Amino acid sequence: MSQAVQRATEILEFLGEGPRSLSETAKRFNVHRSTVLRQLQTLEEAGFVLRRGNGHYSIGPAMIAIAQQALDSLDMRAVAHDEIRRLHARTGQTIHLAQLVESTVMYVDKVEGQDSVRMYSRIGKTVLPHVTGVGKAILSQLPQSRRDSILAGVEWKAFTPNTLATREALEEQLALIKDRGWAIDNGEFEDFVNCIAVPITNSSGSAVGAISLTAIKAVAAVEDLMAHLEDIRSTAQTISRHLG
Repeated sequence: MSQAVQRATEILEFLGEGPRSLSETAKRFNVHRSTVLRQLQTLEEAGFVLRRGNGHYSIGPAMIAIAQQALDSLDMRAVAHDEIRRLHARTGQTIHLAQLVESTVMYVDKVEGQDSVRMYSRIGKTVLPHVTGVGKAILSQLPQSRRDSILAGVEWKAFTPNTLATREALEEQLALIKDRGWAIDNGEFEDFVNCIAVPITNSSGSAVGAISLTAIKAVAAVEDLMAHLEDIRSTAQTISRHLG
């Protein structure tokens, strides 16, 4: 990848986190304001960046349109749309829909919980498969060769005391998840967040995604989420049936 293209992608990812000023962007990439201004102007001409009235820059209409087209091409997102919103209405908790795209697990839909605390997660964000409920739910259903390819680039480090920081520990838990049909993230990536997740399969029985019920621990403990297990399993089964 050329340096110019790499810098452009890094700028877009930075702006994807929220509107930024010219000074903030220059400081983030440790370059002169004039250098980053030229890059922003090039992206603006292509519609990938939008310059706001206050001088801040944000993701532009062309990027939004491309992202929307990509999301619309994901059949599972369209199939699951109404089902996860009905689940949200019944539980009041944050619902995530994740899809396995090649060797990446990605959030493709999300409905925020009814409390005032917002999750860091966002649609289009890739997840670490070994420390998330949706990731482990998907991994548990995959053949070993596919699992190996997804985990090939994993950095085995402990994000919290509950992180499964070795492949052996993960494999042991995946065997349990496969047997019982659901996964838990008990503060494994962020120690104040937990969730339960259930895999979604296609017509051939292969795991293609997962659905999760997520909450800040101060709002709902794992035990509170488990009270909705049959509901989330039923929702996942309905989505799986719709897929084939």
